[in-house]
Amino acid sequence: MQYRGSILGGVLKLIDRRQFAALVERHDGDAYDKKFDSWNHLVCLISGQLSGAASLRELEAAWQANAHHHYHLGVGPLRRSTLSDANQRRPTAIFADLFNLLVKQAGSSARRDGKEMVRLIDATPIPLGKAVQWAQSNGRIRGLKLHVVYDPKADLPDRLSITAAAVNDITLGREVPIEAGMTYVFDKAYCHYGWWTEIDRAAAYWITRRKTNAHFRTICRRPLGTGAGDGFTLLGDTEVVLAQQRRAKLPIALRRIRLRRHADGKIMELLTNDMSRPAADIAGLYKVRWQIELLFRWIKQHLNIRRFLGTSDNAIRLQILAAMIAFVLLRMVARLHRSTMPAIRFAQLVSQCLFVRKTIARIDKPPEVNPSRPQRHDNTNQLSFSYA
Repeated sequence: MQYRGSILGGVLKLIDRRQFAALVERHDGDAYDKKFDSWNHLVCLISGQLSGAASLRELEAAWQANAHHHYHLGVGPLRRSTLSDANQRRPTAIFADLFNLLVKQAGSSARRDGKEMVRLIDATPIPLGKAVQWAQSNGRIRGLKLHVVYDPKADLPDRLSITAAAVNDITLGREVPIEAGMTYVFDKAYCHYGWWTEIDRAAAYWITRRKTNAHFRTICRRPLGTGAGDGFTLLGDTEVVLAQQRRAKLPIALRRIRLRRHADGKIMELLTNDMSRPAADIAGLYKVRWQIELLFRWIKQHLNIRRFLGTSDNAIRLQILAAMIAFVLLRMVARLHRSTMPAIRFAQLVSQCLFVRKTIARIDKPPEVNPSRPQRHDNTNQLSFSYA
């Protein structure tokens, strides 16, 4: 009989088992849980993410109900206590390194065109509530913070880091490797004149919003060229420097671009060290920053990082990393099979068909007839027999 793998098996095929085994060995990931090894752990957590399991009990019940798939997935049975122990002890570095491998595997065509070399930098809070006593508070929420560098052209996170909620965004922003020719787009939370200067000296560019307490002096006005863009109207384009007494803190050429958004009529001021792009293009690149906000909204709505399978710091970090791995796998498998359906619809179908045995290319189609199984062909001229 011809074997057909499940949808979950098709998604997991994108993970190189040899590379994953090397990561496990490097971090001694199976030191304490040899029976429930790292591969079992990873598959369980990814399955929980894609299915939306909200508790250990729910994940265990769904897993055991599909025990006939365990052999082909390379995993075994699951117990709540075993998974809970693994969440407490397994090194998060295994999942973090796997995420980096998958991002590298996905690649990015953006590097082929210098004009499209853009990275968006932002962070989103992960509230944990009062039940998690060890979590720090930043004055607004108690929990963790997910920092992401996002490639808008590839529609994939490029780097990520998980910190306490009280850690300032710029602290992680300064750890991002600076690539020549790249344009980094971020909001006002990443205001650091020393970092901006480092980016400029590395022959890279940055675009951000001006903070209200930052004062600049106009050097000259530049021609606007195109006065409007997609969703905004340009109001001004000037070369500026910091106020005289603070100029030494940012000793580089700057532009200030003023625009009015059509949606709400709000006036915005952008700052950049890019002196060559048209003002409309720079404003358009800042508008692209909305894509990373959509990424955060998507993973919070369609993956499981609101309810956690454990309350320890290690368990929560593992679940967040599993969510980001699941996100990358969904993007990769959709492109591999050239899916044209919306990403939300594709994720929903994967969630509903995790253990259905069909190809991902036919995820939205009825099951095919198995060609290896003999089919009945009735002939109208054939006599039929029946018991009297």
